[in-house]
Amino acid sequence: MTAPTIKWTGSTDGHAELIDQTLLPCEVRVVSVKSVKEMWHAIKVLQIRGAPAIGIGAAYGVVLGVQEVPDSAPIEQLHDKLTEVCDYLAASRPTAVNLFWALGRMKKSAESAGVSTTVQLKEILLDEAKAIHREDAAMCRAIGANGAHLIAEGNGILTHCNAGGLATAEYGTALALMFTAHEQGKQFAVYADETRPLLQGARLTTWELCQAGIDVTLICDNMAGHLMKLGKIDLVITGADRIAANGDAANKIGTYAVAVLAKAHNIPFYIAAPSSTFDLATAGGDEIPIEQRDPREVSHPLGQQAAPDNVKVYNPAFDVTPHEYITAIITEKGLIESPDTAAVKSHLCK
Repeated sequence: MTAPTIKWTGSTDGHAELIDQTLLPCEVRVVSVKSVKEMWHAIKVLQIRGAPAIGIGAAYGVVLGVQEVPDSAPIEQLHDKLTEVCDYLAASRPTAVNLFWALGRMKKSAESAGVSTTVQLKEILLDEAKAIHREDAAMCRAIGANGAHLIAEGNGILTHCNAGGLATAEYGTALALMFTAHEQGKQFAVYADETRPLLQGARLTTWELCQAGIDVTLICDNMAGHLMKLGKIDLVITGADRIAANGDAANKIGTYAVAVLAKAHNIPFYIAAPSSTFDLATAGGDEIPIEQRDPREVSHPLGQQAAPDNVKVYNPAFDVTPHEYITAIITEKGLIESPDTAAVKSHLCK
């Protein structure tokens, strides 16, 4: 990519910079985020999106939020502000568990810091946010290395939504397998669902794959079954925003339908995600909160009215694919084949 998805500039009084993904693919604009309110807004309106990237953004958002506390203030004041900032950021989006995972890490780092000054604690929080960022980049590379063997020469791959570098620190999760296989010299074809209503597949996934020189074809969401019937799809690879303890996985709306189609056509369905996307406190997919978004995303796609005035709209951002439909989950630790509660627990305890 021409710029990193997100980065931090400066020290504890610095700011975050991120690619505004709402403008892609027509414009690549890097915006500065200088307050916790701006980071909350960036997450909410999808200037930054994708579970891992949201977690990184939230971590940097914490650093931005505690900047409001003077360096000379008692450390207790910073702890109080940290709690307030984390609660505020947690309200931005409900489904992607990396958001809450990152905020939990930031709070834990402060609680165990053992320092006595506000200046020291601010430095620890920035160091932790940067560590979250570095670790995600390493996990994405490992996911690619662990899963690239699933892609064979000449395969046709279907992917839904965007799980590339734009959704992570770099390289991606689902797309990491493709980037790695491409670097290994394999030739294959990717079919990217447009991913209604916000077209992340059309705007973001095809943009990333084209930049990498990977053969990609854009299709409408309702074409996936047709391509499977024609024998053009050999495997499906998607990302995930939250994976329950039993392996049920929440991902962008429409993923469940793709998984059902893959099952009907005996096509393997893979999910690629870092261990930070697992939520062991959530037993199964029925417990995962599903974000409901602005009806105008459906009735006015790309700002153009496409439905009658006052029509009722249902616009969930995610759906849940039961673990029975998932052939394997690829993480930075390896593969969870035929995922269920026991397999997930065993894998994450490695």
